[in-house]
Amino acid sequence: MKICVTSSGQTWAAAANPSFGRAPYFLVVDVETESIDPVKNDPGVHGAGVQAAQTAADRGVAVVVTGSVGPNAFQGLAAAGIEVYIGATGTVREAFDAYRAGKLSRATAPTGSPHRGGRR
Repeated sequence: MKICVTSSGQTWAAAANPSFGRAPYFLVVDVETESIDPVKNDPGVHGAGVQAAQTAADRGVAVVVTGSVGPNAFQGLAAAGIEVYIGATGTVREAFDAYRAGKLSRATAPTGSPHRGGRR
């Protein structure tokens, strides 16, 4: 299984990013081997959440671990059958370990606000 942790960088030691759609990187983690594949997220000005959800789906991700997720991203992830876990903090490694330990909450609805025009 693959999970996607939103990240500010390309390594386990990078800070987990609190925003799904606007995170600079997605670290796609193979749960069995714990190998990571850093994927640059280029959200553009409009449709960041939709584009980010498509990127996760294209990578075969089953779970997203992030701080929060907006409505458009949540809808796209849900449509792709991808579960979302929120509350990720610390490093990517810490967020991954918190997910595996069952310490993060599964999102059943969007938890962040929509972003308009590429501005927060």
